[in-house]
Amino acid sequence: MNVPPPVGLGTWKIPNDRTAAVVREAIAAGYRHLDCACDYGNEREVGQGIRQALDDGLCTRDELWVTSKLWNTFHRPEHVRAACERTLHDLGLDAVDLYHVHFPIALEYVDFETRYPPGWHHDPAAAEPRMQPVDVPYLETWAAMEDLPAAGLTRHLGVCNLATPLLRELLAHARIRPIDLQVEIHPYLTQAKLLRFCHEQNIHVTAFSPLGAPSYVPLGMAEEEDSVLREPSVQTIAEELGATPGQVVLAWGITRGTSVIPKTEKPERLRENLAAADLTLSPEQMRKIDALDRHRRFNDPGVFCEEAFGCFFPIFD
Repeated sequence: MNVPPPVGLGTWKIPNDRTAAVVREAIAAGYRHLDCACDYGNEREVGQGIRQALDDGLCTRDELWVTSKLWNTFHRPEHVRAACERTLHDLGLDAVDLYHVHFPIALEYVDFETRYPPGWHHDPAAAEPRMQPVDVPYLETWAAMEDLPAAGLTRHLGVCNLATPLLRELLAHARIRPIDLQVEIHPYLTQAKLLRFCHEQNIHVTAFSPLGAPSYVPLGMAEEEDSVLREPSVQTIAEELGATPGQVVLAWGITRGTSVIPKTEKPERLRENLAAADLTLSPEQMRKIDALDRHRRFNDPGVFCEEAFGCFFPIFD
């Protein structure tokens, strides 16, 4: 495999005490794509789930695609390899299949012994905790990332949360091109131009939050009525196909050529999400879902960094 499988398990917000069991259950259900990150705080438990699945003979390591991400506090070149090695230690792996830069946001370094994962606040115990940006050029971080494949720590490199201008700048200077861009994509944020640009550049796209609002309602970043699953056109297509609205939305993403990484803890939903890859949407059904675009971004640092971490830090226009 040179790109992630079409359906993966997103591990963001899976509670630590549930993560190992969910990962093993997902692999047993047929998942071969696991999306992880230092910042999710559960990579050790993901690793436990992987080991259980391998020990039980559910698959081999070579059949799995495991993605992880460099956190914002490790952008200085001297910290990049150590951060990747810490992720590998927690996952219990010799290498990941894909290692991303999580955000184009460089924050002040936090030592592993001080706090891990470091999170967004530089000092959570401060009277007014806030994130502390530092001036580290993205291209310097990427140059350090480019040393990781030769060191045997990752098979591929990728980027997350980039808009077209920074992605163009990276491609103009990179010695090793990213094989994947992971960004928020769902019917309310179709990202059509960015997706077309990536296809033209032979960069695969992985869609996080592929169902849109549900991941953000518990965080107060979306309302129940923001759910695309309530859209009449989505519900009608689901009835036509004998599928659920969630499966229709995931199938829309897969049909566009992206991988999708929905998060769930429920065994029945794991199987339901994986089965979305078997749905066939007609061109007319695809157009109806395309037409739902509202340019509605739920995961926007230009909003949540100021509200939650005391620092206005836009990365998208």
